[in-house]
Amino acid sequence: MKLTNIDIIRGTITLKTGLHIGGSKSSLDIGGLDSPVIKTPHGVPYIPGSSLKGKVRSLLGLQEGSVDVRDDSDILIKMFGTSEKNKEALSRLLFRDARLDEEHFKQAFIDEGAVLDTDYTEAKYENTIDRKSGKTKGGGLRQIERVPAGAQFVFEIVVNRFDTDTEDFVAKLKEGLALLEKNYLGGSGSRGYGKVKISYND
Repeated sequence: MKLTNIDIIRGTITLKTGLHIGGSKSSLDIGGLDSPVIKTPHGVPYIPGSSLKGKVRSLLGLQEGSVDVRDDSDILIKMFGTSEKNKEALSRLLFRDARLDEEHFKQAFIDEGAVLDTDYTEAKYENTIDRKSGKTKGGGLRQIERVPAGAQFVFEIVVNRFDTDTEDFVAKLKEGLALLEKNYLGGSGSRGYGKVKISYND
């Protein structure tokens, strides 16, 4: 196989509702957040390329009726790759981590006087209700950290094409991103988290 072309798809992911993609706790401070979001070493939230890739692949697979990556169509196997024995395939797609547009965030939140719980996030309080007693259970309130609605992330996806490829990987990729807009990114989508809008650079 010979690499013949590289397309780079760039754009913006705008949060329509709060986004939670879990990270690890750096400390166990009293009163700290129970479930923090993933951040860079400088404390800035980002969307891991692996999260975006996994969600898009899952949605495209489900659209085809595939509930396991081993049952994916040939085009999905080519796009996302596989290490399954006797089916090994190089991934044509490279998802980079999507970085927070800090300048936009400053204008949209800081300059407008938005009240946040940290420099870049809000804390959403949640609990579980016992249906019989009507009381909270499982330790009471939990604080879930979210990047607030309105924040924007800049993304980049690289699409490699080899001389043996005949499929339109870019069109299929954008089909998957369109499915993502109708679904959700990150955790707790059934509770309203992770609705996104995707726009492309010209």
